[in-house]
Amino acid sequence: MGTLGRAIYTVGKWIRGSGQALDRVGSLLQGSHRFEEHLSRHRTLMNVFDKSPLVDKDVFVAPSASVIGDVQIGKGSSIWYGCVLRGDVNNISVGSGTNIQDNSLVHVAKTNLGGKFLPTTIGDNVTVGHSAVIHGCTVEDDAFVGMGATLLDGVVVETHAMVAAGSIVKENTRIPSGEVWGGNPAKFMRKLTDEEIAYISKSAENYINLAHIHAAENSKSFDEIEVERALRKKYARKDEDYDSMLGIVRETPAELILPDNVLPEKTTTRVPTTHY
Repeated sequence: MGTLGRAIYTVGKWIRGSGQALDRVGSLLQGSHRFEEHLSRHRTLMNVFDKSPLVDKDVFVAPSASVIGDVQIGKGSSIWYGCVLRGDVNNISVGSGTNIQDNSLVHVAKTNLGGKFLPTTIGDNVTVGHSAVIHGCTVEDDAFVGMGATLLDGVVVETHAMVAAGSIVKENTRIPSGEVWGGNPAKFMRKLTDEEIAYISKSAENYINLAHIHAAENSKSFDEIEVERALRKKYARKDEDYDSMLGIVRETPAELILPDNVLPEKTTTRVPTTHY
């Protein structure tokens, strides 16, 4: 580095130091209302050499999740908090409308002992429960993997099949369509009912809607969060019965209205009538 380069470096260092000092003074003046952003080396999407994730623009990837290397994720899918999808020695493919829930791990194997190529393929509208482990296997469309289940190399979960929570599915097992398997090692338990098969699709649909809410919340600025917090505090004391007695109508701000698709379904209670 020449004389001019050293001079420019010194000036840059002085400017950065001054900015940090001004930020500390500003934080002190703001007191308990200050917002501090700490440097983190975490990257939600990360390359491995020449392999980079290919993620549709409509996918929700939680801030604390990690999608690494040769990973492809289709439209409407969601990767939740604490998940790791690591496509380093092989590739991972996740279809559309699939949800991989909090703290789950998806990895691959280069080959098994027999030399078989073992990427991980997860189809469309699949639900993978919290803290599941999926390693070098295939989960077909509209399948369900329960919380804490482990799928080892070469496993195939067919369409409309279900792996019970906490199960360990040993290598090269195929779980046929319409069946529930569970235990350690996982074995056939029973056939799925029509209602349970319908629930698998409903679960995927629910998570698509929920992902939109979380994506919107994560994109809010600090100012938007503070305004919403103040509004919630103000309207927490709202009493609709008391207001109606006084003839007062107070409209709830648009910021506090949840979309219909995440509200619990309202049930209509029938009042019994007495016939004389």
